[in-house]
Amino acid sequence: MKKVLLKLLKIVGILVLLFVVAVAAIYFIGVGYKMKPLHTSIENISAEPTEKTLDSLAKAYVSQMSLEEKILQMRGETYAGGLIKMLTNFLGKKRFPHVYVGENERLGIPAWVLSDGPRGARVRDKSIDGVTTFPVAMARGASWNTDLEQRIHEVIASEIRANGANYAATPCINLLRHPGWGRAQETYGEDPWLLGEFGVAAVKGIEKHNVMACPKHFALNSIENSRWVIDVSVDDRTLHEVYLPHFKKTVQKGKPASIMSAYNSLNGEFCGENQRLLTDVLRNDWGFEGFISTDWFYGVYDGVAGIQAGLNVEMPVQQAYDPEVIEKAIAEGQISEAQIDSLVVQTLRTRLKYAIANDQSDYPLEIIGQENHIALAQEAAEEGMVLLKNENNTLPFDSKKGKTIAVIGRLADVENTGDHGSSDATPVYVTTPYEGLVAYHKELGNTVELHDGKDLASAKALAEKADEVILVVGFTHEDEGEFIVLKRETMEASAKAGEFIGETRIGGDREDVRLLPEDEKLIKSLGGLNPKTAVVYIGGSAIDLSAWQDEVPAILFSWYAGMEGGTALANILYGKTNPSGKLPFTIAQNQSDYPAFEPFSEKVIYDYYHGYTLFEKKALDIAYPFGFGMSYTSFTVDSLNVVQPELLSNETLQVNIQVANTGAMKGKEVVQLYVGFPNSVVDRPNKLLKGFQKIELEANEIQTVSFSLPVSELAWFNPEKQGWEIEAMEYELWVGTSSREEDLVKTSFRVIKKPPVSAEL
Repeated sequence: MKKVLLKLLKIVGILVLLFVVAVAAIYFIGVGYKMKPLHTSIENISAEPTEKTLDSLAKAYVSQMSLEEKILQMRGETYAGGLIKMLTNFLGKKRFPHVYVGENERLGIPAWVLSDGPRGARVRDKSIDGVTTFPVAMARGASWNTDLEQRIHEVIASEIRANGANYAATPCINLLRHPGWGRAQETYGEDPWLLGEFGVAAVKGIEKHNVMACPKHFALNSIENSRWVIDVSVDDRTLHEVYLPHFKKTVQKGKPASIMSAYNSLNGEFCGENQRLLTDVLRNDWGFEGFISTDWFYGVYDGVAGIQAGLNVEMPVQQAYDPEVIEKAIAEGQISEAQIDSLVVQTLRTRLKYAIANDQSDYPLEIIGQENHIALAQEAAEEGMVLLKNENNTLPFDSKKGKTIAVIGRLADVENTGDHGSSDATPVYVTTPYEGLVAYHKELGNTVELHDGKDLASAKALAEKADEVILVVGFTHEDEGEFIVLKRETMEASAKAGEFIGETRIGGDREDVRLLPEDEKLIKSLGGLNPKTAVVYIGGSAIDLSAWQDEVPAILFSWYAGMEGGTALANILYGKTNPSGKLPFTIAQNQSDYPAFEPFSEKVIYDYYHGYTLFEKKALDIAYPFGFGMSYTSFTVDSLNVVQPELLSNETLQVNIQVANTGAMKGKEVVQLYVGFPNSVVDRPNKLLKGFQKIELEANEIQTVSFSLPVSELAWFNPEKQGWEIEAMEYELWVGTSSREEDLVKTSFRVIKKPPVSAEL
């Protein structure tokens, strides 16, 4: 018996040892994968080949491929291998791995590698601990500065290249229809014009460094908790006038290499399998010539339907694009090999341009986190912060010596750069609000005291004795962000039940847009104790301020402000930098006035009106208007002039206006142009944003700002004729510093001839 037990123990020991060795081997293979080159040399092909050359080259490659090789071009890594690589890197190294797609060693075709990049390079080289991390996209949308956004993406793209990737899953240009959307922080705001302008700027910045830009998620992805299962119903006018214009502009003016399809379904068909969306609209209507990839995991379910719809690549691993399924469908006549050829050619002719350019030596690892990159992160944080309230000129605080500054709140000394989903970036370092204020006051010799706000009695005592009080409130990745659950079935059951059915979750939508109860309690308890008090909000979208906004004299939206957010915050609060951010959304007085929002849903209807168009149409009270933000100086606008008051439909509206800095401090102002449609024969918004410019003026300086707007931008989509129409009528023109009427000057112009009806879908 003893011998039997010893033998069993020996066998168990060997099995345990083998298990440990296997796990260790899997781990080290997963995290120790070999980096692959993304460049290829092709004889007689220049570093800047023509489109015709690329098309011929792609067709030549495809003609040499077997069907199996073609299908390998249409999906990410193998399912098991890809999962192992991602899990071992996430859990073991806390980094996003390189996922190599589309390599064909036999033909010398290199792979391409995706890196998310909404606020910094997501994929990291093994030797790098962090990257330059910018404020979230919503903060940058609040800057209303597209030149800044292009420069930011130039830096992100250069660091993506340095980390061995060449494909950026950014920008996110989904429309914010409700502030509770968990991924609001990844987009730029509620308005299609604003989204389109920022989308173009981002794509141009990315593509400048030979990185393939991939705007996402196409389309109508504005609910997070049900994203894999929800069906979005929308009518044609709403689709074309509200939810697609920013994608169209980004595609046609930005010319991205790729587009990412959305998880949700549109009018009953999943976006990754939606022929009308991917082929009829995107390719045939808008002229898109790049390739379409899915969102990661659950992006396509029916591989045959995906191919029929025009979906090029399934990411990040093979699920629906199964060779056996595809081969069977070809044999049965559901699809043809010619369709496969077409999809692969579209992908190859696009990405070969990036593979041929031999410029890798321009992107050494040393550029990551370099001084000018970090300076740009600070500039972005400062430009996006929005001053909402400033009674009695509470801000800026005085930069005097001998003071005590109280920094109070559970987030005051937390490294808090945004959600931990796909948009995350690992920063080189993070300057927290408290650290930024300490550094600012160090030279002045002032005392900065930190309090987490949990003990209200001691927090009150500190607030009463301090010269200034800064209350830091808001959210973290646990409260909002990408909704992360492991199983689709969990999301499906939750959507059906109308509530979360599961044990664990990260991020997601906010069903209540108020601050957390502990933050509201902190503000109400301390807000009135010291006249020099400012509330600093950290988060990615609008909040309901109604319960406490009257309790404090100053409110600043600092967002998730990136790695240098604390430095930027101190500069804004103490007047070293004049705030110039503007809200990229409307803040309601009553959160019930926003469009209906049920994060756990199987179906939703997206209506024509949302944001400022909804509030204006219904004449609803708001807390703060779209485009609003205060400054430490003052601006006036006047002398509005329409150069040509009557125009033909194929002409361009030219507008001039004078802007004056009437205060004592240099500052930046965002001049906004809106067009109204009071004489339209169809229901239209009271007005729509159709232009904006951010300018800087010295004290007492006056500038003339000019706008050019093609009359074609005034068209509405006629669903009966499936085309765009420009109405011959008198239009209202509004120009000013926010969307509210008191901040605008008004005139009118007339379009005197209707254009022919287009056949656009």
